[in-house]
Amino acid sequence: MKSKYLKLMTVALVLAVVAAIAVSQTVKREHMRGYGMFAGDVVGGGMFGDHMLHFFARKLDLTDAQQTQVKDIIAKEKPTIRPLMLQMVQSHQQLLQLMMNGSFDEAKVRELASQQAQTTTELTVQRTRIASEVLQILTPEQKTKLTALINQHEQRFLNHMQGQTQGQTQSQ
Repeated sequence: MKSKYLKLMTVALVLAVVAAIAVSQTVKREHMRGYGMFAGDVVGGGMFGDHMLHFFARKLDLTDAQQTQVKDIIAKEKPTIRPLMLQMVQSHQQLLQLMMNGSFDEAKVRELASQQAQTTTELTVQRTRIASEVLQILTPEQKTKLTALINQHEQRFLNHMQGQTQGQTQSQ
């Protein structure tokens, strides 16, 4: 059961990167206008999003037509994703300001955390919608390759987490 859950979460994570491309250029421009250093980091903007599209295009052997379809899917969803991503950036910046001002306001932090939870839920729905659409354009062979990539990522993550757990146990 955990394996299926991890695979679903990993698929969502991997394909969420594709969704990040939808807002990467916009957020990059917003970042350059001075909206803060975290704008690009939170969204995975600019070069990172482009890099991930090229990575998957290469690893999955996406055709030019498939790459165009992915870009079209992203362009279609961009108006929905962009405001959600910007809400996350703004909320993150507000939390940083609260943290840095020196006095802890639990009520305000809880309010911002609740807003982030709602925004995260909406982003998860949108990203899953995009992932579903992208998966529809993959061939069975490409889906097999994607599954293998996800399994490799999952294994590396599990190995990393086990290494951290062992390190904590040894240090105690």
